[in-house]
Amino acid sequence: MMEIIGYIASIGIGISLGLIGGGGSILTVPVLVYLFHVEPLLATSYSLFVVGSTSMVGAIPYFKNKLIDFRTALYFGIPSIITVFLTRHYLINAIPDNLFEVGGIVVTKNMAIMLFFALLMLFASYNMIKSKEIPQEEKPSRIIPLLIQGAAVGLISGLVGAGGGFLIIPALIIFGQMTMKKAVGTSLLIISANSLIGFLGKMDVEGMNWGFMLGISGIAIVGILIGARMSQRIDGKKLKPAFGWFVLAMATLILLQELSK
Repeated sequence: MMEIIGYIASIGIGISLGLIGGGGSILTVPVLVYLFHVEPLLATSYSLFVVGSTSMVGAIPYFKNKLIDFRTALYFGIPSIITVFLTRHYLINAIPDNLFEVGGIVVTKNMAIMLFFALLMLFASYNMIKSKEIPQEEKPSRIIPLLIQGAAVGLISGLVGAGGGFLIIPALIIFGQMTMKKAVGTSLLIISANSLIGFLGKMDVEGMNWGFMLGISGIAIVGILIGARMSQRIDGKKLKPAFGWFVLAMATLILLQELSK
């Protein structure tokens, strides 16, 4: 029954990516860990592949509608790709399985990954929910903040197996001065590059269930095509706060799950 729910939720992964340019990894990691019972570190690898391949397909309709800013994607994407690869290839392996003990409770690498993931989601949700107005006209991007944000998102993506859309969207709106819909299209392009490079950085060919991973990806791709079509009928002003509340709800569920163990 849990697996059936997991496959249904996989459609939601794609719809989320297609509709709001992020949130796919926010769904993917919890779905893999809590519904399919995949070990959290392996789930981060699966998540990068699923989100990366799905985002690549999802970026195509936005490209056709000229809703991708390639210049901003380049400035944001290059430092992000470099840091996500280095994080997956080197930093993840250097983190011990048991980090420390508090009150008789051993904080493991897996637990820390999920808690860190949830805290980042809380921060991102606040930035999306607060009432700062979304730009309705394009303005020149601020390059230095984009480079710094890109590197930071790459580090985070590598650690928690997230494409980073829940952080990329606020960064593109604030520092890239983009409208919501162009931020969604640009985010999908960055996420696809980030995620697939991150996946290659720590790819365990023999330890992965490729049939399962490709199946989840295929279902999510159907979802992202649905989400991209839906986004054409929804006002961009309504997407930002809705995305924020969605991220907040998922963060709360992860915190409750991890802290109740």
